[in-house]
Parts: sequence; C-alpha cells; structure tokens
Amino acid sequence: MINEQIRDREVRVIGTDGQQLGVMSSRDAQKLADEAELDLIKISPKAKPPVCKIMDYGKFRYEQQKREKEAKKKQHIVEVKEIRLSPNVEINDLKTKANNARKFIEKGDKVKVTLRFRGREMAHISSNAHVLDDFAKMLEDIASVVKAPKLEGRNMTMFLEKKR
Repeated sequence: MINEQIRDREVRVIGTDGQQLGVMSSRDAQKLADEAELDLIKISPKAKPPVCKIMDYGKFRYEQQKREKEAKKKQHIVEVKEIRLSPNVEINDLKTKANNARKFIEKGDKVKVTLRFRGREMAHISSNAHVLDDFAKMLEDIASVVKAPKLEGRNMTMFLEKKR
C-alpha cells in the first residue's frame, strides 16, 4: 500500500535515511512524506503497529524488480527428458539411447525411460523387463534410479537422475 491507501490509525515510520521516526498517526506520516516530496509505503503490514517507510515508490519498484530478476537468473529448472525403448531393441541401439541419456543427466535433467509394449509383446512383459535393468546398469556410474520400473498400462517406466 502506498500514500492515501494506508488506512491504519497508527503506524511506525522509518525515515529516508533508515532511522526510526517513531509511532505516529498515518496522517502525520503522510505529511512528513509530502514535505520530503516522497511516498509513504507500507513495508510490513502484519506488524503491530504496521511499519511504513518514506521513500520514492518508483525507485522502490525498480529495485524490487531488479532483485526478482536476479533471483530468477540463479535458479535452475530441472526438465524431465523421455527416452522410449521397445522390448526387442538391439544392444547397439540401447547403447545409443544410453549415451543420449548420459548427456541429459550430465546437463542436470531427469530422464524418464519408457519401455513400450505393443500387440503380442504384452504377453511377454516379465521376460522383457530386463531391458530397463540393462539400461540402468549402463548409466550406473553417473545416475541412480529414482523410481523403479513400474508397469502402467502398455508402458513400463523408470526414472533416473544424477548421483549426488
């Protein structure tokens, strides 16, 4: 809240240089801000009494946006990359997919490995589950299994992420 939007009876006022001016009515605080040709901004509305500061609102908003932008730069968004396999995949194809997964994991992303069963392959689920285990063994030096292989409909999925 800013200037006339502040409806509290009493507020604790902080001056432009950061020193406390004490508890006073919001009208008196607004007069002090007007004399300094600045704005009265409510900093801490939940405090008893609420804390207001005399400062330039435009500068305050600019610095606040600058801090938010800086915080956004430093955060890292973890993406989930998916790799799809079939039960009758050849070993060289499996190695190629494992190398792609290795690149994703080194970049910091999680990898979802999906083994898709189609048609008559559904009858041999248990004999083909080793494909996901082999895939995990190929990447065990840099990745750990977060979510063990689980059958969901026609797909068997497993999640891998970088070891810590």
